[in-house]
Amino acid sequence: MSTVLQAYRFALDPNPGQESALRSHCGSQRFAFNWGLGKIKANLSQREAEASYGMGGDELTPLVGWSAYGLRKDWNQAKHEVAPWWAENSKEAYSSGLANLASALKNWRDSRVGRRQGRRLGFPRFKGKRAGLSCRFTTGSFGLVDQDRRHVRLPRIGVVRTHESTRTLARRVEKGTARIRSATVSYRARRWFVSFSVEITRNDSTPTRPGTTLGVDLGIKSLAVLSTGEVIANPRHLEVAQRELRRLQRQASRRQGPDRRHGQKASNRWSKTQARIRKLHADVANARRDGLHKLTTRLVRTYGAIVLEDLNVSGMVTNRRLARHVAGVGMAELRRQIEYKAAWAGVRVHIADRWYPSSKTCSGCGVVKAKLRLSDRVFACSSCGTSMDRDLNAARNLANLVEASSHSWWATENEPDGNPCQTRTMRAAGTATGRPAPHGAGQRRHRKAPTHETFSHVS
Repeated sequence: MSTVLQAYRFALDPNPGQESALRSHCGSQRFAFNWGLGKIKANLSQREAEASYGMGGDELTPLVGWSAYGLRKDWNQAKHEVAPWWAENSKEAYSSGLANLASALKNWRDSRVGRRQGRRLGFPRFKGKRAGLSCRFTTGSFGLVDQDRRHVRLPRIGVVRTHESTRTLARRVEKGTARIRSATVSYRARRWFVSFSVEITRNDSTPTRPGTTLGVDLGIKSLAVLSTGEVIANPRHLEVAQRELRRLQRQASRRQGPDRRHGQKASNRWSKTQARIRKLHADVANARRDGLHKLTTRLVRTYGAIVLEDLNVSGMVTNRRLARHVAGVGMAELRRQIEYKAAWAGVRVHIADRWYPSSKTCSGCGVVKAKLRLSDRVFACSSCGTSMDRDLNAARNLANLVEASSHSWWATENEPDGNPCQTRTMRAAGTATGRPAPHGAGQRRHRKAPTHETFSHVS
């Protein structure tokens, strides 16, 4: 039994008045984000101009606070002048926009000083009207409605009907094993969604084969090949939709699209075609996500230990001949789902080193081949005479790499949001899935990060 943060998302069916209110709240969030960003950029530009004239120290204009608290304080003082209509929406709409800005600024600052892993982030930019619509509520009257388990309550918007039943969450709330912490509404592919962040007590059953280690070899021809010999076929959802996608994109190219250079607005027919294209992409993503959820749930509920490869997916998609096929598989999403579901069920997940030669090593005798072309789909060992499918051989090597009761130099045990290149134990960040992490858990030691006073303005 463990307490985790889990997200429950439900599709909404708002009436025209409620949809207008939802759009107003999301627009208010974007307005507050842009207002705070404009204030900060103007402040930084003013300090740069003053420094260019030889001014320094106390002579410079005081800095604007970058924290969410400081931004909200400045907003409350200026909202009557910059947004006299602010009372039409919940205060949470403006607070969520300023909180998002504070997080974006912190991520940019951490990326510059090396405290944030991954690619280097740029300075936050203004959000346009065509950006994704979303708004988060952390206080106020929100949650489920008990009348028929088909409605949710949102601040200032009221009771909104859901497209699907909310009984999965309602039953846990009634039992006292779940507590709703926040609600986020978003608009994706012509449909509104509400996502509840829930602190939930889970009591997952143990796997049916707890003493068995499973090796999973991901690929493009087959979605996954298991060390047990089972081959998971690749449904190729994106490839199936390519015919209709090409037709819609040709149709959109013949219609009048927007042109900012000449102030040309998009035609209604172009907008309708773009909406159909977005819906088609959303259908493909939903089908892919559903298949991955079913596969990962079955694996976690069956095996006590799962071994995956540390694939360089971001590097694989740079190959223009394989990029679309790699992106259509969802390798990173499959690993993410296995990691957080395994943490819930108490299943160990081991990540093989990125340079471990799983395909070149013979699963029978352990001899490593010097060269193995990508076109060689059958692995034939010249030492012991073993001959089998290339992917099956790699999956068995992964399973043999880490036994259920021991560790190997080539693999490290991993938990949600952990870095597979580190041997220390990492804990989940705890925003939507995983366990709430203690302060400072899984962080590397770095020099003290300078404050934002030392950073120059980046446009």
